[in-house]
Amino acid sequence: MAVKNTYLNDQEGKELICEIGRRIYNKNFVAANDGNISIKVNDRELWTTPTGVSKGFMTPDMMVKMDLSGNVLEGELKPSSEVKMHLRVYQENSEAKAVVHAHPPVATSFAIAGISLEKPVSPEAIVLLGKVPVAPYATPGTQEVPDSIAPYCRDYNAVLLANHGALTWGRNITEAFFRME
Repeated sequence: MAVKNTYLNDQEGKELICEIGRRIYNKNFVAANDGNISIKVNDRELWTTPTGVSKGFMTPDMMVKMDLSGNVLEGELKPSSEVKMHLRVYQENSEAKAVVHAHPPVATSFAIAGISLEKPVSPEAIVLLGKVPVAPYATPGTQEVPDSIAPYCRDYNAVLLANHGALTWGRNITEAFFRME
């Protein structure tokens, strides 16, 4: 199946974020209010998940629309403080149209141990993702996080966040999710 590389309308984008949120929640990739998801709806704007909301229980009206400079354009709730990571991916990689951040137990274990997925620890991961580096530790929610991932955004599809979790991106939200899975 070919990967679709077109923008969705606002409603489709918000609904897909909610669907992916349910999937990462049901797979135990996030607990409570962890994780965040975004999807670009044009070259200048994206929808993202709000802070303080479980990814398994989101509704489209909870989403926050932002521009690529980080300004909130629509939405009643505040965006996640970690949306800065998403913005950096979009700034560094023009092919990225969606970003998923979660804490899958296995990937997070590798991130805590400081082990990148560059060796054939899991052949399936190497085939699907290629190499997955570990970005240096950065305090969640700070500018340190997007700065730590910047060197990896162009040449990789995913990065492990030291002592934190994983970040994946793709040409659409399904591709970004499959890379997290």
